[in-house]
Amino acid sequence: MRSTADRIRQALSFEFIGIVIVTPLFAWVFDHPIGDMGALVVLGATAATMWNYIFNLVFDHVLNWRRRDVRKTMPLRIVHAVLFEATLLVLLLPLFAWWLGVPLIASLVMEISFAVFYMGYAFVFTWGYDTLFPPQRTARTA
Repeated sequence: MRSTADRIRQALSFEFIGIVIVTPLFAWVFDHPIGDMGALVVLGATAATMWNYIFNLVFDHVLNWRRRDVRKTMPLRIVHAVLFEATLLVLLLPLFAWWLGVPLIASLVMEISFAVFYMGYAFVFTWGYDTLFPPQRTARTA
């Protein structure tokens, strides 16, 4: 299992790199001012950072409970990325619609675009992070 400090480093580095990539890209794609999109991305990243910590902690505990090992196989990495982005989409949809003053359907299109981007990004980032900072192998005590 990862330490609290390691989980915080993982979450913060994930969000910081994501903000740097996604703010200018999505301001351009969705034709919104970079300031508006930047503020929305930072708000979303703050919520995502908190959710990232909680989600990864629960996911690792479930892995440890079910498999006695927190290391992720390729299929588990895909499940992890999809579940994280799906739950985050539900949490952030109203924020996107309200902040940008767009209908929920337009917000949904934006959120799906963000989710697709971040799913791929989460997959690559987590794989790279696990390579640079391998999780410790743990097992439940009998």
